[in-house]
Amino acid sequence: MLAWLLIPFAALAGALTTLQAGSNAALKKSLGEPLPALLINYGLGIVVLANRITRQSWLGFGKLSGVPWWAWVGGLAAIVLAYRLGAATLMASIVTGQVIASVLLDHFGWLGFEVHAANVWRLLGAALMIIGVALVARF
Repeated sequence: MLAWLLIPFAALAGALTTLQAGSNAALKKSLGEPLPALLINYGLGIVVLANRITRQSWLGFGKLSGVPWWAWVGGLAAIVLAYRLGAATLMASIVTGQVIASVLLDHFGWLGFEVHAANVWRLLGAALMIIGVALVARF
């Protein structure tokens, strides 16, 4: 029963992962080209990972402490929830969170996305994703 309580956290991690697409698109728009945006995105990820592995203060605690709490949720959720939920339930929950967040981002045009109304088909698709999670997670 506890696993059912963890599914919303996996969905939230998926939803927050979707925000990365918007932030990457904004970075590309600001820089004017996709390659520099890609290099910055992955470059920062590599620096943070190397910092954690080597325990060297490449970025310093001050910079890391300035990162918003939600920026760390995606990887943490996978680590914490994977064995409790199982691979199928975790991935179904994450993808469902991504779909729901994407529908909201498109509908409201948040993060610079072009507006695409949340019509009946998009809402039905999101609802079917939620039903899919329930079917996959059936314990």
